[in-house]
Amino acid sequence: MDVYGGDMLLEHDSLAGPDALILVDEADREVGHASRTRCHEGAGLLHRAFSLFIFNDRDELLVQQRSAAKRLWPLYWSNSCCSHPRRGEAMEQAVHRRLYEELGVKCLLHFLFKFQYQAQFDGAGAEHEVCSVFIGRSSAPVRANRDEIAAWRWVSPEALDEQMRGVGSQSFTPWFTLEWERIRRDHRAALQALQRESARVE
Repeated sequence: MDVYGGDMLLEHDSLAGPDALILVDEADREVGHASRTRCHEGAGLLHRAFSLFIFNDRDELLVQQRSAAKRLWPLYWSNSCCSHPRRGEAMEQAVHRRLYEELGVKCLLHFLFKFQYQAQFDGAGAEHEVCSVFIGRSSAPVRANRDEIAAWRWVSPEALDEQMRGVGSQSFTPWFTLEWERIRRDHRAALQALQRESARVE
């Protein structure tokens, strides 16, 4: 029996092909696989994910507006890049793959923390993730994937703090606001170390 109440682990989900996502328990131990669609239905199935925060040499954060075609939180502003490792894919491989696919950027990435959250978009869909958060630094030109990203911009941490406290705070994805609050509260030393790190492209 799996932890989601089915008869078998969801690695046998008929919709789960080679791009299937990794189902996990609360300790981030792999328990099966399921399609992206199934992972985000209803209240969501707990799965492995990551969020990337990319800063430039002016210490501004790259933020993106999600495509209007997204099923969840379309046209909301979010962090630089967020996605999921696929079946059989290591986290280190996944974060660099997706950063390049979405933004055309390659850079060093530093792990900050991992956390679990659930956010309901509507009655039919949600995010339910154990999410690993990374920061990186790059001043390379951004080549945004227009299938994934409607718009993007660089913003200073102070300006972002103000925007998240203001009337437009509801225009940000819920995971972005949770992660940014924790980065600003608990990881200032890591941000300062990143500021001292010379921009370095792999």
